Amino acid sequence: MQAEIEKHLPTKQMEEQNHYYLMDLLEDWVEAMLIDSGVAHETAIYLRLLILLTGTLLFASIVYFIAKKIVIHYIYKAFRKSPISWDDVLADHQVFNHVAHLLPAIIIRELTQSIFKDFEFLMPFVIKMTDAYLTIVGLLLVMAFLKVLEFGLSKKEAFQDKPLTSYFQLIRIILYITTGILVLSIILGKSPIYFLSAFGAMTAILMLVFKDTILGLVASVQMSSNDMVRVGDWVEMPNFNADGDVIAMNLNTVKVQNFDKTITTIPTYYFITNSFRNWRGMVESGGRRIKRSIYINSQTVKFVDPDKRESYKKIHFLKDFIEQRQKEIENHNKALGLDENVLINGRRMTNIGVFRFYLDAYLKNHPNIRQDMTIMVRQMPVGDDGIPMEIYCFTNTTSWLEYEAIQSDIFDHILASVRYFDLEVFQEPTGNDFVRAAKKFRELEVENKN
Repeated sequence: MQAEIEKHLPTKQMEEQNHYYLMDLLEDWVEAMLIDSGVAHETAIYLRLLILLTGTLLFASIVYFIAKKIVIHYIYKAFRKSPISWDDVLADHQVFNHVAHLLPAIIIRELTQSIFKDFEFLMPFVIKMTDAYLTIVGLLLVMAFLKVLEFGLSKKEAFQDKPLTSYFQLIRIILYITTGILVLSIILGKSPIYFLSAFGAMTAILMLVFKDTILGLVASVQMSSNDMVRVGDWVEMPNFNADGDVIAMNLNTVKVQNFDKTITTIPTYYFITNSFRNWRGMVESGGRRIKRSIYINSQTVKFVDPDKRESYKKIHFLKDFIEQRQKEIENHNKALGLDENVLINGRRMTNIGVFRFYLDAYLKNHPNIRQDMTIMVRQMPVGDDGIPMEIYCFTNTTSWLEYEAIQSDIFDHILASVRYFDLEVFQEPTGNDFVRAAKKFRELEVENKN
């Protein structure tokens, strides 16, 4: 009769019936073993539950270990060996690691329905816990796939100028909220609509009471997603007089230890609403910029005459330059038939132009200047302070002490070399300048009288 009934049952129903039948046999066998050992029937029921529950957890742990350490491990290895590139991204982001959590939860949920059949008051609680766990693991799996999708789209040329991170961040926030509502709905046995309506009513109160916490949470997520600030970064935020290293970050505040050893505490959300400078890029590049000008007295700028040109050839960095440039100038002037006895006719070298080339060559041969980064000596617009000659380059170290030493050595040399080009560094006249001017004026008067 039983066989006739099973013929008319659907295949899935038959499998479920066989599954519960095997579990019943196992439970009866464990219970019989306990009773045969002298355990009372009422105690045997609880011991049977404990033994089967322990066995289920042990079995689920073994499945988890096999799935994560063996199956998924070899899946990742196969992905990396395959000629297809997109599956390597799945391996790099460890997408299938969450499947290892999914399998034990399914096993526990299925087996506990049979194990707790004599404890119906516990059955709903166990099912709710496993369903909530499955929901959370499902969220983690979806999040892992979203990371892969974001990474893949970011490599596409069509999405290079699109704020993909912001879009995916919004999707994650929505998924977090949705999952939270679903978990509460499962545990409390309420409809998700109930929590949505309650959440809407509580929004105003939550925003008022937890305003700083909510702003800090959003700011922390944005800072983390965009990698804006890390502990150890050198940041500069003038609005808070902060200029130093980040020593701590949490949901509400970021602590910055300034270079004078004072500590500035800044609300986290101000790093989103206010502008600040992060020097991490400079540190990671390995070079720190020098951008400083010296001011040349415009009254000392002049053409280079033949005698001075010959003296410039004695300078190591200028010999080849002077010869090559003079040939270019002579060929140009001869082609135009210009009178070269008058210096203003045609092209001519100037002392400030030669000095600018010298500084450029000096920096390009300096052992502490990065040659793979920008090196430039440029003349800025003339102002009340004279002609600014700006030095723009990068040192080969980011250490503050070493950087300042290198910069000082460079400008020591520059200031000392100015006089070799008949130039003067401009500076505002002081009391000694007026004394020297008056003394020179008296000397000229005496000479004129004599």
